[in-house]
Amino acid sequence: MPTVRDVTFNVLRRLGVKTIVGNPGSTEEAFLADFPSDFEYILALHESCVVGVADGLAQGLRAPVVVNVHTNAGLGNAMGNIITAALGKTPLIVTAGQQTRAMLLGEPFLANTDAETLPKPWVKWSYEPRRAVDVPAAFMRAYAMAVQPPAGPVFLSLPMDDWDEPMDDVDVFRTVSMRQAPDPERLAMFADLLGRSQSPVLVYGGDVARCGAWDAGVALAERLKAPVWLAPLPERVPFPQDHPLYAGVLPPAIAPLGKALAGHDLVLVAGAPVFRYYPFVPGGYLPDGARLLHITDDPAEAARAVVGDSLLGDAGLALAALAKLVATRPACVSIPACPSRPAQAAPVVPARESAADENAPNPAMTAQQVFAALSEAAPEDYVIALEVPSSMAAFSTSPIGRMARPDSYYMTASGGLGWAMPAGVGHALAERHTGRNRPVVVIIGDGSFQYAVQSIWTAVQHRLHVVFVVLKNDHYGILKAFAAQMGLSGVPGLDIPGIDIAALGRGYGADAHRCQTADQVRERFAQAMARQGVTVIEAVVGGDGA
Repeated sequence: MPTVRDVTFNVLRRLGVKTIVGNPGSTEEAFLADFPSDFEYILALHESCVVGVADGLAQGLRAPVVVNVHTNAGLGNAMGNIITAALGKTPLIVTAGQQTRAMLLGEPFLANTDAETLPKPWVKWSYEPRRAVDVPAAFMRAYAMAVQPPAGPVFLSLPMDDWDEPMDDVDVFRTVSMRQAPDPERLAMFADLLGRSQSPVLVYGGDVARCGAWDAGVALAERLKAPVWLAPLPERVPFPQDHPLYAGVLPPAIAPLGKALAGHDLVLVAGAPVFRYYPFVPGGYLPDGARLLHITDDPAEAARAVVGDSLLGDAGLALAALAKLVATRPACVSIPACPSRPAQAAPVVPARESAADENAPNPAMTAQQVFAALSEAAPEDYVIALEVPSSMAAFSTSPIGRMARPDSYYMTASGGLGWAMPAGVGHALAERHTGRNRPVVVIIGDGSFQYAVQSIWTAVQHRLHVVFVVLKNDHYGILKAFAAQMGLSGVPGLDIPGIDIAALGRGYGADAHRCQTADQVRERFAQAMARQGVTVIEAVVGGDGA
């Protein structure tokens, strides 16, 4: 007679979910025993890295991934990147072991007390099966919840003594829809408003990239002859940044964002929140007289929007339909935000980047120089995972930061540190699985590097093509920038000297180098792009720009 384990793995096979990323504990080993040869297990060395790797892999595959972490404290370690996966709408089936059912009443050591509550509110569904024989069906429901819009992580707490329980070989498999079409009447209303607008502007967000609507977004922009901004703090690039209608990235604060949209009477936001704001800079949400239309697949996102009229539905389906419904317009005239060439909105929190002292014996590099060197040595096609909060302006204005291909740029959706390194490893796994085989470049600050340095080991063990470029300035640059903006002084804990980044990389098995000049960065990066394997480039920068 089959066991709960047998039936569960059969369900996962039929769903096509055959990769598990994990860090096993004692309560998880019963699930992993006699691990099937047709499944793949990816080991990461910390639960936060486990979720980050799975997040990048799921995004790269456009498919769910099973996450397996240890009970209670292990799930707690994973929560930071579960939050990022939730805000990034990544479908993950997060599982954690639970103590033996016979002991749960007495809350034994390693019991996950109130297991269903711990990961909330950052999972779409959280469940501990009431019976062992319910485990396979729970996985089926978890899959359905994870992939249905808005996609996101779900959680299952699984008692360790369930797996060897005998059960009938029941078939719980079913198919589920992953996209929802917009209301045709409201879609027609949006098309009519766009057609009558004197100066429309488009704002695209991560959902446009997630649903594969790159071409649909371009088609609508070209039909309207309207400029396209990226929504504030974009975790994906949904529009080619070398397109003549590309306008830049909107600033994440109320007054500057409203000012950036001046001159437009209609703002269409597709696949993004309205809006991500930080810090608080009061002002008008929109220019005087402007109206906002919002397309999202998330009812909660539509409800919490601070302004605008919403349309629920898949961003790709909506944009494709609008491109057919709206009339072709003449190009906008004398509107500042309708540029003849791309422009970048001024950052709300300026990067504290200082120029190198040319009279010093060894002038320190700036972040701009590092990015320029990377641009000169970059191949034609690559994937970037980014986590350099205080150098975003320098990155976005450099050639390597101007993404012209879909599915090539990823950033944390939550603002939490410790995501880009494991996510980059996950993307490299996805590149191998899909046969695209693009190299993955993780550009990260030295503060962020410390949150997930264990990710290097996983990349090395799987012989992935990943290059970690670490901007090292020995402090938290973004925090110093915020302190300066708010007029604060004497804030402790903002300096992190004495860390040998290259030595850490070598300790995990990577080819690692310390670079103090742009020429060294260019040379090492070109070598890393030309060879398969994992490389860590420690780029020593001066000033406060990393």
